[in-house]
Order: sequence, then C-alpha cells, then structure tokens
Amino acid sequence: MMASVNSMRQNSYSTAVARDVLADGRAACYKARDEFYACLDKTSGSTPTEVASVGLLYSTDCKHARDDYMKACRPTWVKHFDRQYAGKKRVKRLLDKDTTQGDIKNF
Repeated sequence: MMASVNSMRQNSYSTAVARDVLADGRAACYKARDEFYACLDKTSGSTPTEVASVGLLYSTDCKHARDDYMKACRPTWVKHFDRQYAGKKRVKRLLDKDTTQGDIKNF
C-alpha cells in the first residue's frame, strides 16, 4: 500500500514539474525559432552558404541564431518548423511567379 502511495506522489510531482518545464521549453524554442526565421528574412538577399535540415539554406550571418535555435528546440521540432518555413516560402514564390506571369499575359 505504501509503495503505491509513494508512486502516486512521484507521478503527480513529476507531471507538475514536467508541464512547467515543457511550457518554458516551448516558449524558449518558439522565441529562438522566430529569431532565426527573422534573420533569414532579413538576409534573404545574401548568398546562402549553410544548409539546415530539409535543405533549407541560410547565410552565415544567421549561424549564431541557428545554433541557438538548435539548442532550444528538439531536433524533430526543428525539422518540422524548417519544413513549414520552406513550404511557405515555396508557395509564396510560386504565387508571386504566377502573379507576375498573369500580369504579362493581360497586356
């Protein structure tokens, strides 16, 4: 009986701690991610020289932000966020390309 009570206490303590830690970890991850992608947007005109996950290219100017991002987030999250970012950029490029071609066709 005593062992089950102790295990219940440990589970309740570990769950409460884990939620707090996870919330802080998520917030830190999102902040690092946003800073890295802001750097990417800011340096979009420069030549990409570094390769991130899923083929995402970035400038050496963003290397420090990328390192912070990799430290703050789980690798699976980084891969997921990189795919989302690359996909959104690809769609934006395609839409911009279609818009400019559509303008030329209307002349």
